[in-house]
Amino acid sequence: MTASLPAGLLRILLTLSLGLLGLLGAATATTSPARAASLVQVGSFGSNPGNLTMYSYRPDGSTAGRPLVVLLHGCTQNASGYFASSGWRKYADQSGFTLVLAQTSSANNGSSCFNWFETGDTTRGQGEAASIRSMVAYAVSTYGADPARVYVSGLSAGGAMSAVMLATYPDVFAGGSIGAGLAYRCATSLLQASPCQRGQVSKTPQQWGDLVRGAHSGYSGPYPRVAIWQGTADYTVVPANATQLRDQWTNVRGVSQSPTSTRSLTGGTSLKVYGNDVVRVYEITGMGHGLPIDPGGAADQCGSAAAYFLDTICSAYHDAQFFGLIGGTQPTPDPTVTPTPTPTPTPTVPQTCVRASNYAHTVAGRAYHSGGYTYANGSDNAMGLWNTLVTHGLKQTGPNHWVVADSEC
Repeated sequence: MTASLPAGLLRILLTLSLGLLGLLGAATATTSPARAASLVQVGSFGSNPGNLTMYSYRPDGSTAGRPLVVLLHGCTQNASGYFASSGWRKYADQSGFTLVLAQTSSANNGSSCFNWFETGDTTRGQGEAASIRSMVAYAVSTYGADPARVYVSGLSAGGAMSAVMLATYPDVFAGGSIGAGLAYRCATSLLQASPCQRGQVSKTPQQWGDLVRGAHSGYSGPYPRVAIWQGTADYTVVPANATQLRDQWTNVRGVSQSPTSTRSLTGGTSLKVYGNDVVRVYEITGMGHGLPIDPGGAADQCGSAAAYFLDTICSAYHDAQFFGLIGGTQPTPDPTVTPTPTPTPTPTVPQTCVRASNYAHTVAGRAYHSGGYTYANGSDNAMGLWNTLVTHGLKQTGPNHWVVADSEC
């Protein structure tokens, strides 16, 4: 037999027990909130001439009027892998902005690259560029994203496609980040893509800038701010491409190709700022081909190491600051390094004298070739056939200004 409790006492004990369970449940909900947000595929987002797939991520508690960041993966990658490793989710969660990820496929390109080199995909209103524009329009109309705060970021072919979007839709994007990418219209066919990646296409800043200005003829508004990321040991998209991107976007923004300041950051990173912080170039010493990430829990750490996600510095953190999405717009410097301004070279004072083949001069950015012939940057001095046999000395007399000086070099 068991002793029975009085009915009144039993009701009291039951009430206390239920109350305690409720308090425990509330405490658990407070300390370990469930995260419902996830990357989701959008079945239909409007016109899609480029045959791309759209994914979106809206953080818990996200509201209308928040910024939008479009992410573009590299070759052999996909949207979910880029979302998982790039580090952008961390800052979207913190600040409540929306992410849109465009994904291409082997049906478009055998290596699942965005077709940054095909004019049918890099022209305003056509192909892949138009599909990505449709995704932005969908996010603005459906999620209430702020149309004045739309940004794009990508890696490799995705970085080159970021440059495409900034050039073709300067009225849509307020800024962008180009990781291991290439200048807009460096190539206009698959045959030209490889020489571009190797840095063998040479143009003056004015010529590079004209390509962007021609992408949306008649446009008179402001052009986007641009961040350029490049590893010094990248042999897939060589460092000369970062120089070409710098020349292109500083020319478009009407600022000098000489930096207004330089500083050292973590991960062996050098940051050069151009004009009134309208263009940035991040160079990571010893880094190969990939997107810079820095796994960890600190505010300026993000991402996870994987193929083409290289543990050096969190590019998403610095880009989010640059775009004004998180805590200010200034990068966090290495505390062991004191930032110093970079003096602007005096145009009338010779800086460098180099003797090399015409081919080597163009690859290094001292000259350019047109119609099979070579010309010195700035002065346009004729140098003869573009090959490795003809050799000249070039003397620098100003920023990106070289003259033939065979007797001096």
